[in-house]
Amino acid sequence: MPYPTPIPTEQLQFAMPPTHATVEEERRHRKERLAAALRLFGRYGFEEGVSGHLTARDPEFTDCFWANPFGMSFRHVSVSDLLLVDREGQVVEGRHHVNQAAFAIHAQIHAARPDVVAVAHSHSTYGRALSALGELLEPITQDVCAFYEDHALFDEYTGVVVDEAEARRIAAALGPHKALILRNHGLLTVGDSVDAAAWWFLTMERSCKVQLTAKAAGKPVLIDHGSAMRTREQLGSDLVAWINHQPLYQQISREEPDLFG
Repeated sequence: MPYPTPIPTEQLQFAMPPTHATVEEERRHRKERLAAALRLFGRYGFEEGVSGHLTARDPEFTDCFWANPFGMSFRHVSVSDLLLVDREGQVVEGRHHVNQAAFAIHAQIHAARPDVVAVAHSHSTYGRALSALGELLEPITQDVCAFYEDHALFDEYTGVVVDEAEARRIAAALGPHKALILRNHGLLTVGDSVDAAAWWFLTMERSCKVQLTAKAAGKPVLIDHGSAMRTREQLGSDLVAWINHQPLYQQISREEPDLFG
């Protein structure tokens, strides 16, 4: 048998974010990814009653966004359940109410960040625990370096966010970053795709768990600034986040195909 010949790299399969021929195709794609991300959040236990919300900007009506229905389990959301909400917080498509806290926060972020397609916020366990300390993530692992000097802290708490002025302050605190720790509240992430925003939330929650665990066990060794910056350049883009999210999307879409209904 002759020695195996390497297959040319251009013949190997590698998934990249899709392009869409029509706005209808892009809308359907975003809604499918949003429903899938909600199912994943439910699978990972990120629900706390009716708290938590994910949104995706509509590709045509860019001041409107798709959101999960208020009071419906993440685990049960399908594409047909999603709501389209306008800039005033009114449901313009769908059968359910929208979470007003979701509207207040997400509307201001979508308005302040035209580059953002999706926003994810939920009351996950380790995100809440770290937020109670009022501190940022530290560069103690390779994965968390994706957030190095690219996340912020909203260092106040005044109750459930339904006030537009406070929502604007949250958007201002996020600034140009990919993630925000809301003190005494939880985590919020954004991305140029639903997949990216969802991945940032998932890996940020795990990074919170790692930091809390490491500090409970001893004194973590920090990665130096230069190495952390280089690692962020390698791992911190929304494209890398999209790629990392694909195995999870494959799992949920194959195991729960009813989400597309």
